[in-house]
Formats: sequence, C-alpha cells, structure tokens
Amino acid sequence: MVMSYLKKLYAFIIFFFLYAPIMVLIVFSFNESKSRGSWDGFTLKWYIELFQDRQIMSALYNTIVIAILSSTIATAIGTAAAIGIHNMKQFKRSMVMNLTYLPVLNPDIVTGISLMLLFIFLKIRLGFLTLLLAHITFNIPYVIISVLPKLKQLNKHIYEAALDLGASPSYALRKVIIPEIMPGIITGFLLAFTLSLDDFVISFFTTGSGVSNLSITIYSMARRGINPKINALSTIMFVTVLLLLIIVNKRMSKTNIIKE
Repeated sequence: MVMSYLKKLYAFIIFFFLYAPIMVLIVFSFNESKSRGSWDGFTLKWYIELFQDRQIMSALYNTIVIAILSSTIATAIGTAAAIGIHNMKQFKRSMVMNLTYLPVLNPDIVTGISLMLLFIFLKIRLGFLTLLLAHITFNIPYVIISVLPKLKQLNKHIYEAALDLGASPSYALRKVIIPEIMPGIITGFLLAFTLSLDDFVISFFTTGSGVSNLSITIYSMARRGINPKINALSTIMFVTVLLLLIIVNKRMSKTNIIKE
C-alpha cells in the first residue's frame, strides 16, 4: 500500500516539474503587466497584439503552409513506401525498416546540418523550398511507421479477391487497400503535421533569410527578452499540438485495440 502511494507521488512530482513551467507560461500570457514577477490583472491584450504583429503572422503563415504541404506530400510518399515495404521479403523488409528508423533515432541537429550541407552542395538556395523539403524528409519515416501496422492487419486475400473479380491492380489499390488502411494514413498525416508544426532545430539549419516558422521566430524574439506576446504564442502552439497529439494517440489506441 505504501509503495503504491510512493509510486503515485513520484509520478506526480515528475509531471509537476514537467508541466509547471508551461502552466506558469499560460497563466502569465493573460497577465496585464509585462513583468513576470507580479500579477496585475487579467487581460487578452497580448493575444490581440499577437495577431496584429506582421512578423508573427508571416511566421504563422509559413508554419501552416509548410506543415500542410509537407505532411500531405510525406503522407503520399510514406503510404506508397509502406505498401512497398510490406510486400517485400522478410530480409529486405528488415533492412529497409532499419534504414527507415535511422532518421527517427538520429539527433535533429545531425539531420539539420546534413540537409543544410546537402542543399549547399546541390546549390539550392536556402529558403522556403529547402525548408519544405527538409520537413518532408523527416516526416516520411513517421508516416511509414503509422501505416505499416494497418497493412499487417489487412487480410491479403481481399486484394487477391478483388483481382479475381476483374479489378485492375490500381483500382483494387484505390478501392480496397487504401480504404482499409485509411486510419493509419490519417494518423500518419496528423503526426507529420504535428512534428512539422513544432520543429525548430532542422528548420533553423535549412531555412534562409526572410523565411521562418513560429519556432524560429519565438527563438529570435526570446533573445531580445521575454515579450508577453511570446507567452501568448507559446500557449496557442502548446494547446494546438496537445490537441493534435490527443487525436493521434486516440487513433493509435483504437488501432492497437482492433489489432489485439
């Protein structure tokens, strides 16, 4: 009984230290004063000023556009790759999956510097295009990992039956395979969108002058001192990412329940 309480207390302390700073940030985003040491009353003016700031709005536009484009393209490529990997023989599939896990396990700073050097070597000017390509690159493995479990659950005889009934391979893929693995595809898309929305390190090394996302903008503003608008912006980003992660986790939980 005592051990049970100690475990709960230990978990509470861990989560407290993890989330207490975020809670403080959220509370002070509604503070009337710029000071972080005193509470002068409730206000929404920092949120209003936030949406009137052209630099932040430009970064928000870049962030959303890159997140949507990169997650969409990565989902298409990752889904096709997952189908191809699933149909490989065991040895080849294991080899390809080990390569697929590398970008996931690789430190972001290594990936960011590697992509930057690649773009410079190819003489591609750093900017919106390189930022988009970088986000597509690191999103693809996560889509593959999300789609593969649904392919493993799929009854292969359904596809063969569709072919026997006269469907072409492409028609059977669109009408049989894709609908069956759609939950995994949606999960991969949401996960890719969340990662793109939240990325800083890779974006920092692969963007050029005049193009920045919210993470880079917050970093630049924080170097000049903590502005209450940063608290408001960070609060919005935290809530958005939290909601997306809850959706992804719920979808993955449903997938695991069905698999079991």
